[in-house]
Amino acid sequence: MSLVTRFAPSPTGLLHLGHAYSALAGWKAAREGGGRFLLRIEDIDSARCREEFTAAILEDLAWLGLDWDGDVRRQSQHMADYRAPLDRLEAMGMIYPCFCTRAAIKAEIEGAAAAPHGADGPLYPGTCRNLSPAERTARKAAGLPFALRLDVAKAAIATGELFWEEDGRGRIKAEPERQGDVVLARKETPTSYHLAVTVDDALQGVTLVTRGEDLFASTPIHRLLQALLGFPAPRYRHHRLLTDESGKRFAKRDLSLTLRALRDAGKSAAEVRAMAGFG
Repeated sequence: MSLVTRFAPSPTGLLHLGHAYSALAGWKAAREGGGRFLLRIEDIDSARCREEFTAAILEDLAWLGLDWDGDVRRQSQHMADYRAPLDRLEAMGMIYPCFCTRAAIKAEIEGAAAAPHGADGPLYPGTCRNLSPAERTARKAAGLPFALRLDVAKAAIATGELFWEEDGRGRIKAEPERQGDVVLARKETPTSYHLAVTVDDALQGVTLVTRGEDLFASTPIHRLLQALLGFPAPRYRHHRLLTDESGKRFAKRDLSLTLRALRDAGKSAAEVRAMAGFG
């Protein structure tokens, strides 16, 4: 199987040095391995994603000296691709509608004596998991907004033990229960990050996922979805996160370290690649 990697930024801001590292890592792996490097724009969040940032991503990557194979995939143009996998999960009984508002979830968690925590904070307590079919139908008929959550415990029983191959670490056991019942879609949006990234990696034939260490904790959910939907499992390479001198990781709000700002300050593409660790 030929090597296929990808870089998949969200156009919610300008690319910074951390993005440069991630993009270069995937591009270098593909080019040295005789494979393909894909570019995907993860723009399902219509409230935060902006066209000007998509244009800036393409410009900055080209300036950095990166090329990619095939057309750029923009998630917002492929929403229909996520409907069938979601319907399949629903037919399997693996998802359920959740009518809880964020405020209600927060209040319930704060009122719990010992709310379980995941990598991103307190886990959803499962309030709507055991609603009766009649109650779910009644709430939908009333026009209540809802999210579709993955019943992780039920799904994990169906798939059994799962593992993934992590470059440099070997075989890792997936423990999706630690992330709780994640949202896969909402009433008005047919997908979320977890579902979209899993479906896209399968559709695009990605064989090696190179991404930041901050997404390591999401991998068990993605591995679970792969198993449920019959998708192949790629290898993963979660790389270190670039930080400033104080140890704080780079973020889009660090405008002085965006590729655009560095270029405007007179830095060459070679100098920026070196700053990102690819001199």
